[in-house]
Amino acid sequence: MLPGEGEHLTDGWEPDTPPDDTFKRRAVLVHASWPVAVASALGRPSRRTDRWSGAHVGDTGELTNPVILTQPVPESDAASLVAEIADLIPAPTPYFLLNPWLGPDLAPHGLALLGHPPLMVRFPAPRPNRDPEGVRVVEVGDESDLALAEGVLIAGYPMPGSTPGSVLQRGLLGGATRVWLGYVDDEPVSVAAAHQAAGATLVEYVATLPAARGKGAGAAVTWAATLAGPEVPAVLVSSDDGRPTYERMGYLPLERWTAWLRA
Repeated sequence: MLPGEGEHLTDGWEPDTPPDDTFKRRAVLVHASWPVAVASALGRPSRRTDRWSGAHVGDTGELTNPVILTQPVPESDAASLVAEIADLIPAPTPYFLLNPWLGPDLAPHGLALLGHPPLMVRFPAPRPNRDPEGVRVVEVGDESDLALAEGVLIAGYPMPGSTPGSVLQRGLLGGATRVWLGYVDDEPVSVAAAHQAAGATLVEYVATLPAARGKGAGAAVTWAATLAGPEVPAVLVSSDDGRPTYERMGYLPLERWTAWLRA
């Protein structure tokens, strides 16, 4: 039914709109919380505005510095948006920008279009199976395990240009973020993280060392992260190659977002 005379119909993206207004809004807001949490753990700068959230985590690595738009940005505002982000992450430092909408076109402003990865969601449900024989999952709880997890992440994600201590630090744990390590034959081979905010769990940093792929260690840590908050939905942005793996776990493709890179 259309609104009556004088009645305001929200577009769903005003800053004071409740997180649970739509599921997409939950997904956007949990993604927006993530870069701030990572930057806070590392003692690095971050920024959260009405239209974007991002962090300057490091000076190298294409995937080191995450940025996400938190409301639709018109084409006419693209230049000012990029200038705002550059105030936090100055050139030539790279950053990865995730836009939950199709526009605006950021190519004229120095960013390269990476594609349109699917946003995927898994609603609360029991896990249908156990980890394979020989695979062991441990939640990271100390600096020693965190260093192992970071090594797997940098090599397995991969995160070229990242160095030890530049991605995972102790301050990331004990709050809204948790990290798991997967072992095969007592060797750490996989990692995944879960970050909770806005009534959802964001599954991030899923990585497996190349030599260990196909043994179930990647799925095992992803299950741990997915079920970190078993009463709330889990979300992630997948590659097209990774999508079938997540679909087998019960994740559903919701829509496609837009990924940009300033290299």
